[in-house]
Amino acid sequence: MHKWTGAGLAGLAFSTVVVIGCGGQAADSLTGGGSLAPIAGSNGMIRCSTPEVDDATKMRVEMDLAGHTVRPMGPNGTINVYVHVIRKGTGTSNGDIPDSMITSQIQVLNNAYGPAGYSFNLVAVTRTTNSTWYTAGPNTTAETQMKAALRQGSADDLNIYVSSPGGGLLGWATFPWSYASAPSKDGIVVLNQSLPGGTAAPYNLGDTGTHEVGHWMGLYHTFQGGCNGNGDSVSDTPYEKSAAYGCPTGRDTCRNKAGVDPITNFMDYTDDACMNTFSGGQNSRMLSAWTTYRSGR
Repeated sequence: MHKWTGAGLAGLAFSTVVVIGCGGQAADSLTGGGSLAPIAGSNGMIRCSTPEVDDATKMRVEMDLAGHTVRPMGPNGTINVYVHVIRKGTGTSNGDIPDSMITSQIQVLNNAYGPAGYSFNLVAVTRTTNSTWYTAGPNTTAETQMKAALRQGSADDLNIYVSSPGGGLLGWATFPWSYASAPSKDGIVVLNQSLPGGTAAPYNLGDTGTHEVGHWMGLYHTFQGGCNGNGDSVSDTPYEKSAAYGCPTGRDTCRNKAGVDPITNFMDYTDDACMNTFSGGQNSRMLSAWTTYRSGR
């Protein structure tokens, strides 16, 4: 298969392109926050509303990645994490999840990213009572205000906002190349009940967080671009025509391409119990994106 490696793109000119986001919202493709048209999966939930990146942005990103020397991450590959619990009142029924769920979520991230050399260090947990922020959706004024007030650290610090956006949304993320133009928006948002032990089965093992952190680290959906073009710009993830739900073993939506659909990949839309894999190419891409967009900022 042939996907972009970043070579042969010099001399191209780019402009900011607007893509249509989840629920019909418009989103700047460089800053993220939109998505494919929402398609409900298991339990009526919408897996992710991180944007389907347009081709012009993809080419610009590949040029950026090709122009940087990949360097190791910080001390032992550690990423500091700030978790912001947004609640509408006290008690679990109002979104005030216990610390144990947060600790379990961090462990899920460490289990998923550990084989690639990354670890996540929980630095602080904040708890904010705000009913408007509690239901903030992507690209809303409430989301902007929430992040501007709460975000901590710099480009290499992960901020996780835990809330209840409604509309069946499980989560969304910003991409690393968004940081320079919109640092206060950087981070991921996840449904509180998607954390381990939550009620959003089959999406309650913490892999919504894993998936969204993948975007934050520079990965696209495995079905980005469908069966044609450059797909997700990773050479060792098979092409996939559309998102997979459940755990459809043997699914093959791009029969003219090598390999069956990567349904166990963390960047697909399958159930949490089905997800268990980042490819070697994805690991390399995450490190390259880290060096290019997050290291030293």
